[in-house]
Amino acid sequence: MIIATLITLIVLGAGAVQYKSVENTIGSGIESIEISNLINKDNLTILSRVNAPKGYKRVIYTEGSFQDYLRNYNLKPFGSKIINYDASQYFWQGGHVGVLEIPVPKNGLQQCADALIRIRSEFLWDNNRKDEIGFNFTSGHYCSWNKYAEGFRPKINGNKVTFSKTAQANHTKDNFYKYLNLIYMYSGTLSLYNELAKVNNAKTLKIGDMLIKGGSPGHIVMICDEVVNDQGEKLFLLFQGNTPAQSVHLVKNLEDSNMSPWYQLKKDAEIPVSNYTFSSSKFVRFK
Repeated sequence: MIIATLITLIVLGAGAVQYKSVENTIGSGIESIEISNLINKDNLTILSRVNAPKGYKRVIYTEGSFQDYLRNYNLKPFGSKIINYDASQYFWQGGHVGVLEIPVPKNGLQQCADALIRIRSEFLWDNNRKDEIGFNFTSGHYCSWNKYAEGFRPKINGNKVTFSKTAQANHTKDNFYKYLNLIYMYSGTLSLYNELAKVNNAKTLKIGDMLIKGGSPGHIVMICDEVVNDQGEKLFLLFQGNTPAQSVHLVKNLEDSNMSPWYQLKKDAEIPVSNYTFSSSKFVRFK
């Protein structure tokens, strides 16, 4: 029963690779953007890799904020390949303009939702906000880093989850990554969609918000940079993990080369993102 439940939960959390040919819906309602030298191939952060399009400027965020952390995330050298958890190259390398400096565990668990969970958790860890690290399982049960570090472990019986102290207290970074592996197994796009605050007005989207399809299969991408023009129109950069577990990467906008890699995002719109299409876009935000 436990094994069957584990398999079910992993499938629910997995991101789906979905191929769909669609007409360009991203650039509608926005004037043609002059772009030149948008990509700085020699630069190694999201902020410095991608220029703001002409007529746009970056939205300012406080230094040390999650938003500032994301847009300054380190990238591998331009042209780096997307690598799967088993060290093989992902079969399609045509959808990204950067690969983030995030190791991919060999266990294959760090899929689309998991990669974003890791990024959020590492930010909280690095900023001495460990008390905020915690996520719901797909069953709805909350699992915090603090309790895990104190030695509490889940016992799973179908949809019933109980926690008991079965291990010694361990607050080390190595144990933190063991905790994340547990979260990867029992959480995913469905649990994040049910757990996190919804962003119902796309005009209020900001860095750190996520475009999500919660389910089996599901998918999720995160906003990692934001620009605005004098009319208040915003464009966004997105990164994603994927299934199989692989390098987190900054995606191209394959539907509108005039603004790529920037995206215009609208609620309930059809939004193609790299090799996946969100048929009716929804957005969520970490608390």
